[in-house]
Amino acid sequence: MRIEQQPAFVLHARPYRETSLLVECLTPDYGRIGVVARGVRKERARLQRAQLEPFQRIQLDMLLKGELATLRGAEPSGAVMRLTGDAGLAGLYLNELVVRLTGRQDPNAALFAFYERTLRRMAAGEPLAWTLRRFERDMLDSLGYALQLDVDAVQGEPLEPKATYFYDPESGAMPGRAGDPQAIRGADLLALAADQAPDTAGLASLRRMMRQVIGFHLGGGELRAWRVLR
Repeated sequence: MRIEQQPAFVLHARPYRETSLLVECLTPDYGRIGVVARGVRKERARLQRAQLEPFQRIQLDMLLKGELATLRGAEPSGAVMRLTGDAGLAGLYLNELVVRLTGRQDPNAALFAFYERTLRRMAAGEPLAWTLRRFERDMLDSLGYALQLDVDAVQGEPLEPKATYFYDPESGAMPGRAGDPQAIRGADLLALAADQAPDTAGLASLRRMMRQVIGFHLGGGELRAWRVLR
């Protein structure tokens, strides 16, 4: 099947055979797709490797056959986004998260939109911790793993802002005890639900909670980016 002018972001690339790359891309119409870029590692390649850098929106022409597509052409699309320093590391975390939690060729236009919006927020210098928590929340929702952030999973009652909870990845917010390593305030869960940034302590609690939830969906695994971001 021939695919033309498909919007995409490169998530990861690795050497493939002698002169090619196997590139993992995120697209709106085909989800994550593996693309073989033939010959791009040659010194005089027609398609330059620089056109397949992460964090830049591109348009792909491909021939899809089976699990992998063969790249026919790539060109920039839209303004260049610069992610440097901590923002660059955060971008690599986004890419690993998408690769690890998604299957190939599972269309997800919402995830593509969330991903692009998050890159733009990071490029604009918005606070990284809050930007990442928003993406994690939205990504889980787009994959069918939506967080239950405003109701007590035991009683079914609205969360109390001043109460203490812990978040069970399978059930949701459960009554907790202050001082527990996994404790999180009701106010912080409600802030994430309302898309309103909590205070510094709340962001730290949400970070711990999200790692627990993501680890659960990874089958108990860990992301390499977590070790780097420490």
